[in-house]
Amino acid sequence: MSRIALFSAFNLGVLAVLAVDLGIFHKKAHTVTVKEAAIWSAVWITLSLGFAGVIYWLHGQQSALEFVTGYLIEYSLSVDNIFVIILIFSYFRIPDKYQHRVLFWGIIGALIMRGSMIGAGALLIQRFGWIIYVFGAFLVFTGIRMATHDDADIEPEANPVLRLVRRLLPVTHDYRGQAFFVKEAPKRGLPTALMATPLFVVLALVETTDLIFAVDSIPAIFAVTRDPFLVYTSNICAILGLRSLYFLLASVIHNFRFLKLGVAAVLTFVGAKMLLGGVYVIPIHISLLAILALLAASICASVLYPEKQSAR
Repeated sequence: MSRIALFSAFNLGVLAVLAVDLGIFHKKAHTVTVKEAAIWSAVWITLSLGFAGVIYWLHGQQSALEFVTGYLIEYSLSVDNIFVIILIFSYFRIPDKYQHRVLFWGIIGALIMRGSMIGAGALLIQRFGWIIYVFGAFLVFTGIRMATHDDADIEPEANPVLRLVRRLLPVTHDYRGQAFFVKEAPKRGLPTALMATPLFVVLALVETTDLIFAVDSIPAIFAVTRDPFLVYTSNICAILGLRSLYFLLASVIHNFRFLKLGVAAVLTFVGAKMLLGGVYVIPIHISLLAILALLAASICASVLYPEKQSAR
């Protein structure tokens, strides 16, 4: 099967699964339980590994390993994204039963943005090979910054996108169910107009957050493969699992105090791999083992050395 045919089949499969997800399993707004999130996480991981098997069957071991490594990088970087999403949802007090809807449509927007950015990145690398070193330096810088940056410093109210939405559209004072837009009078005595709800404002913030994280994650996957097809599919597979990963980890992620350091170490390692590419190419299986080891070490350290609870 050609790459074009496989690319088309992949996108059709993604659309079909998303249609089933929204149209059947999440047709009505409800609070996603940990059990449901665990089942869906298993489903997305199984589908992704199954697709890796298809790549192995059609294009060999090297391509399959590159896909899995790229998938693992993106999946681990999603952890930092989850920290910020938790902060946004808490700040705007999003009802639990509407969180899945925000994340679902956020994923749809992410699929479009990621595809465009990957295409642009592949074109830049093809025309300007030296830019891979710029990407590498940027990833090392980002990894160090991630390790020293506190998400608690983020202020959603200061986000320029939030100010832009409020400037362009009137926003209701409270939620209107799971609607993003409603038609009603902004004030008593005025004619009805299209108004955004706070749920749409949160969706806009989630989209911009994903865009910011994509600037890190997409160059990181280019460190393990220059094949745009593998970069795109590994990225999309990981993004599809972000929703269930959020609901699975949202209530316990703060217990893994060193996990963010592990993710930062992965980003720094990938950036260093890019910078060393002209001197020594790290084999793909070594990269995969190193990433797994860094993540496993951060998780084990979090379990062995939990954060001490402050005395009341």
